[in-house]
Amino acid sequence: MKGHSTSRPGLLFFVSALALATAGLSFSLRLSLIGALQREHLIALDAGQAGELAGALLGIAFLGFGLTLFLASSLLAVIGMGRALGLCGACFALGSGLVATGDRWLEGDALYRLYWLGFGLCGLGWGFMEAAVNPLTAAAYPDDKTNRLNVVHAWWPAGIIAGGLAALGLEALGFSWEAQFALMLPPALAVMVLAAALRFPKTEREAAGIPMAEMFREILRQPTFLVWWACMLLTAAAELAPGQWIDLALSRTVGMRGILLLVYVSLMMFVLRHFAGPIARRLSPLGMLWLSTALAGLGLVALSHADSPITGIAAATIWGLGVCFLWPTMLANVADRYPRGGEFFLGLMGVAGALSIAFVLPALGRVFDRAKIEIAGSDGAFAQLSGESLERVLAQASSRSFETLAIAPMILFVVFATIWVFERRAIASEDTR
Repeated sequence: MKGHSTSRPGLLFFVSALALATAGLSFSLRLSLIGALQREHLIALDAGQAGELAGALLGIAFLGFGLTLFLASSLLAVIGMGRALGLCGACFALGSGLVATGDRWLEGDALYRLYWLGFGLCGLGWGFMEAAVNPLTAAAYPDDKTNRLNVVHAWWPAGIIAGGLAALGLEALGFSWEAQFALMLPPALAVMVLAAALRFPKTEREAAGIPMAEMFREILRQPTFLVWWACMLLTAAAELAPGQWIDLALSRTVGMRGILLLVYVSLMMFVLRHFAGPIARRLSPLGMLWLSTALAGLGLVALSHADSPITGIAAATIWGLGVCFLWPTMLANVADRYPRGGEFFLGLMGVAGALSIAFVLPALGRVFDRAKIEIAGSDGAFAQLSGESLERVLAQASSRSFETLAIAPMILFVVFATIWVFERRAIASEDTR
C-alpha cells in the first residue's frame, strides 16, 4: 500500500530534486552540444537549413515533453507518481544512449532521424518528471506552494550548471560531444532505482476525495484558466527558448561561449528560488510575475545587442532576474486558484510551455536562416562567405533571432497588469457592498 507524503518527505524531496536535476542536465547538454552536432552532421545534410534542422532537434524534445506531460498528468492517478518517475529515468537513459552511440552504425538522413528519436525520448523523460514532481510537491506542502515549488525547481538550474560545466570541462580534455551526452546515464538510472524503492502519496486532488471525472469537468467550469494557459505559452518562450538557443546564437556575438552565460543565469536561479517565499509574501505571486516579465523583456533586448563578455553578463543578469521565478510561480498560481483542477491543470500548464517551445525553436531557426541570407544578399553570396566575413553575418543573424524573443515577455507584462487591475477592482467592489 502506498504511504502518505509525510512518511518519507526527505527521500521524496530528494528523488524529485534528482529528477529535476537530470532534466536540467539533459537540457544543458542538448544546447551546449547542438553546435558541434550541427558542424559535424547537419551542415553536411543541408547547409542552407542547418539552423532549422538544429531547431527541430531541440524542438522535438519539447514536443515529447508536452505530449507525455498531457497524458501522464491526465492519468497520474492510474500510473502513479512512482511509475511516472521510473519512466522518466528510463527515457532519459535510453535517449542519451541512442544519441551518444548513433554515429557508430548510422549516417546521413538515418542518423538524423536517430538523433531526432533520442532527443524526443529525452523529452518524454522530462514530461514524466514534470507530471509527477509538481503534484507531489503541491500535495506535500498545500499551504506553501509558491515557496516549495520554487525550491524544488531550483534543482532544474542546478542540473543546467552541472551539465554546462561538465561539457566545457570534458571538451577541454578532448572528450567527444557524444561522450559528454552520456553524462545523463548515471542520474537517470539512479532515478529509476529510487522510484522503484520509495512509496509515493496520493495527489492533493485524490486526498480531497475529488473524483477524476470532476477534475476533467473543471476545465469547463473555469474558463479563466485558459488565460493562464495562454500565458504559459509566452512564459516558456521567454524563459526556455532563449536557454536552448543561447549557446548556438550568442557564442558568436559576446566573445565567450553562450553556455557560460546560461550557467551563470542558472546559478542565480538556484540561489534565488530558495527565497521565493519571502518575495511572494512581499509582492504577491501576481506581482512577482509582473515584475519578472518586465525584467525578462529588457534582458532579451539587451542580449540581442550584447557584443562583449561584459555586456553579455550584464544582459544575462537582467534576463536571469526576470525568468528566475516565472515557471514555478505560474504553476503555484494555478494550483492556488484552481485546486479542483488538480494534477490535470498543472499538467496542462506544462503542456502549454512545451508546445510553445516545440514550435518556437524551429521558428527561431527559420528567422536565423532567413536573416543570414538577407544580410549576405542572396543564397549564392552566403555560400561564398568564409572566415571573418561569415562569422560577422552569422553574428548579426543571431542578434535578430534573440530580438524576436523579446515580444513574448512584453505581451505578458500587459496581460499580468490587466489581471491585477481587474482583481483589485473586484476586491474593491466586494469591500463596498
